[in-house]
Amino acid sequence: MTSDRLYHVGFGPSDLPEGCDLVLLSGDPGRSELIATHHLTPVRDLSRNRGLDAFLATLPGGRPVVCATSGMGAPSMSIVVNELVQAGARTIIRIGTSGSIQDHVRVGEVVVGSGALTNQGAADDIAPPQYPATADPFLAVALAQAAERLGIAHHVGTMASTDTFFEGQERSASSANPHLLRRVTGMLDEYAGLGVLNFEMEAGTLFKMGGVYRFAAGCVVGIIAQRTEDESVDLAEKDAAIDRAIQVAIATADAWDR
Repeated sequence: MTSDRLYHVGFGPSDLPEGCDLVLLSGDPGRSELIATHHLTPVRDLSRNRGLDAFLATLPGGRPVVCATSGMGAPSMSIVVNELVQAGARTIIRIGTSGSIQDHVRVGEVVVGSGALTNQGAADDIAPPQYPATADPFLAVALAQAAERLGIAHHVGTMASTDTFFEGQERSASSANPHLLRRVTGMLDEYAGLGVLNFEMEAGTLFKMGGVYRFAAGCVVGIIAQRTEDESVDLAEKDAAIDRAIQVAIATADAWDR
């Protein structure tokens, strides 16, 4: 008898209860476990494979949900998301961290992505550069409405998704490489002028995958760096920002009925 467990995520459709088609996706396995065990009712570990730990939990309303780990960056995430869809995922909400490139988007607040300016090789393997990287519009609205209900300061708009944390987000002072290429020098100001809200590393590819694979893709991130002022992460505010993004994602998932 052949197992239906998928190679990278380490579990398959038969490991999930009937109707379990919603995923809360985090880059950090510790965050995935935190969501499953401290914010939800834990059910069981699904897998601990390659650091891509996954957990089955129950939302407050009783619906089953997978808390999965994507790893850092779009290439790893694209592998995980492909297999999650094979396992039955029809809605995927990314819960991440991010740096603001707008003065009015402050550390501790959350950003809901409506779309992404996508500088990612993985995204171009999914669809051409011209293919719009947009969140499911109904899911983006649901995330914003959840933040509103919870009284959490939030913004909705375009994210910039990059493949690298240092060069791709114009970090030189905090990088081992102070010599940025001309094409990324001035990127922060250029993107800010285009109305982009923040830098992150996965949403653009996730949004393209949602369109091509036909699942609802959404993203909510906690702002943990004020890139208009400094390159560094604000460690004193990090946990609170992540907690707010988690609250928004859970409230959205609990009410989601598409």
